[in-house]
Amino acid sequence: MNKNEKFVITINRELGSGGRTVGEKLAEKLGVSFYDKALIKALEEKYHLTVEEIERLKGQKNNWWSDFKRIVAIGSGLTKAPYYQTTMGEEPELLTTEEMYKAEKEIVKAIAEEESCVVAGRTAFHILKDQPNRLSILIQAPMENRIQRVMTKQGLSREEAEKAIKKVDKMRENYVNKYTGTSRYDTRNYDLVITMDGKTEDEVADLIVKYIG
Repeated sequence: MNKNEKFVITINRELGSGGRTVGEKLAEKLGVSFYDKALIKALEEKYHLTVEEIERLKGQKNNWWSDFKRIVAIGSGLTKAPYYQTTMGEEPELLTTEEMYKAEKEIVKAIAEEESCVVAGRTAFHILKDQPNRLSILIQAPMENRIQRVMTKQGLSREEAEKAIKKVDKMRENYVNKYTGTSRYDTRNYDLVITMDGKTEDEVADLIVKYIG
């Protein structure tokens, strides 16, 4: 990947691995925008970005995404989506319809076409697999590390944290399999697979920057 040309970095990560924070720090170090599923879904819902509406906007202007981004005030350092928390009994990924997925897919593609960026989640590793100048990363962590992080971040007991992690792992795997026909754990989908064991988010972000060169 050449960071001196327009690029996209996709990050898939396990809940509690710290991968989302790595993505934010990486985007900051590279001076580009960071997008994750919460922000993409909020854009889709708030501005009714259906596939048809996205195509209409594309047809109006070549720089439609830049104009749209300016209007809604999103971009590097301007917007941070909330930390994702799973509530017992909540299955937001499974509530995604085919039409919603198609719209989110078009948003992810539009972002990558218009600017250099870091995109976390939303099956971006699959959606953008043919995007030129792309780097795809999977970030994992040992279960004990994940449990401790979720306990701290969400104020859960050990039992609740472990239950939440197992639930989200299954939910995300089902989601990826449904919409991509592959597994999020298949390392052939990624250029880099990184474990957070013994590393801080800053160290991993720096490692990725060094890898890019």
